[in-house]
Amino acid sequence: MLHFVFHTPEIPGNTGNAIRLAACTGARLHLVEPLGFDFSDAHLRRAGLDYHDLAVMDVHPSVEDLWEKLGDARVIAFTSRSQTRHTDVSYRDGDVLLFGRESTGLPDEVLADPHVDERVRIPMLEGRRSLNLANAASIALYEAWRQLDFPRGL
Repeated sequence: MLHFVFHTPEIPGNTGNAIRLAACTGARLHLVEPLGFDFSDAHLRRAGLDYHDLAVMDVHPSVEDLWEKLGDARVIAFTSRSQTRHTDVSYRDGDVLLFGRESTGLPDEVLADPHVDERVRIPMLEGRRSLNLANAASIALYEAWRQLDFPRGL
């Protein structure tokens, strides 16, 4: 199973879309607190539609708790501050795809954490700051799932 992490997400609609992404791919979504919303938010519910019961999701009070729960899984951090493209990685079952918050990305201390094994970027046109968080997670997760030959997918 693939895992993907939103580190301190701010926008409920992105997390709702990630819940739907988890349900449709069989990946496990991890959220690291603090969250910029609560789970009663209408945007979160609307974006996730009726997929909340189909998704596997964990909420972690801290990044340290996340590391503890993931054990020795390989962590691939997505950042615009890398020269390695996300398609240059050979993904493995159990990999963790790590994304930062919408406004600032991953903090330096998380990118430098020894639990992070790889740092990659999703290519985009020069002069653009970033992709939408849910879109970036979709691009990355589907590339990893494709490389694994879509286990359990039709």
